[in-house]
Amino acid sequence: MNRNPLIPFALVAVLGIGLMFLLSFKGLGDMKELTGEGKEEEKTEDVANASPEEIFKQNCTSCHGQNLEGGVGPALAGTSLGEDKIKETVTNGKGSGMPAFQGTIPDDKIAELAKWITEQ
Repeated sequence: MNRNPLIPFALVAVLGIGLMFLLSFKGLGDMKELTGEGKEEEKTEDVANASPEEIFKQNCTSCHGQNLEGGVGPALAGTSLGEDKIKETVTNGKGSGMPAFQGTIPDDKIAELAKWITEQ
């Protein structure tokens, strides 16, 4: 008896295509969770309840260092910038390195953050 050599290849192809469709539909179902849609309200609420130090740790330490010593961004410890200049920079960003946080951090929290930075 001769076996047909195409049957195992056809079976693997059918199973592979079926698995591909199954995983595609699973991915569509998880799309909102993976992209973070619907969690912006939670993030805004967390920021609204956070202290200036917590906001700094979450958003600024990667560039300005944990102790405001600088790194990728300039050192902020003992800065001569006033609160108004810091608020403007945090709100609107500066150049290509400093992102704007307008809409991400509420204005009153930006003011608190600027005051906290000048006190350090």
